[in-house]
Amino acid sequence: MVKLVIMRHGQSLANKNDIFTGWNDVPLTNTGEEQAHLAGQKLFSENLHFSDVHTSLLLRAIKTANIVLEEINQLYIDEHKSWRLNERHYGALRGKNKQLIKEKYGIEKFNTWRRGFYGLPPLLNPSDAIFNYCNCAILEPLGESLSMAYKRLIPYWVNYIAPNLINNKNQLVVAHGSTLRALIKFLEKIPDDELNAVEVPNAQPIIYTLNSRMEIIDKKII
Repeated sequence: MVKLVIMRHGQSLANKNDIFTGWNDVPLTNTGEEQAHLAGQKLFSENLHFSDVHTSLLLRAIKTANIVLEEINQLYIDEHKSWRLNERHYGALRGKNKQLIKEKYGIEKFNTWRRGFYGLPPLLNPSDAIFNYCNCAILEPLGESLSMAYKRLIPYWVNYIAPNLINNKNQLVVAHGSTLRALIKFLEKIPDDELNAVEVPNAQPIIYTLNSRMEIIDKKII
């Protein structure tokens, strides 16, 4: 048996202000840092040792990961950062207040963009995209549906996370709400139309116990 722990970053400034964030780089709030410390303390009590930690290229996830590693006395383990673990790109919605968007476009459109698997948000103006964003060697996306984020996430799972788990090495993933929802969909085989019910709260570790075939034997949320 091997352990996979996935966790969303602590509260960010955008979370606090109810803003669509996506690939925007925003810091943790003081509350977010406290949440990360508490999550690390909970993981410490589980007595788990990790071989690797995987995170995005965004500050809020990296900071959370480092706080957790400090709390579990495992700052020495290999840390891998990839744009494939970045939050879903919210296109032209990024930086916008969620309540104002809901009022402007209506609850149905809002929920399609925010919670649906195939809902594509309004796209970013191409002139606002950044070449080679976060060293990912691609043009910054103009916007992503969750299904698009799913497609760029799964190769990272296949090539970097799963092989370590198959070799019986516990893995820690600290990322973002949408990309972790996508990973949960993959791991738990959740149908497209049921994914809108999946929530990933800030800084709440989810511990999966997997067998050698990468099947879930147990799931625990701490």
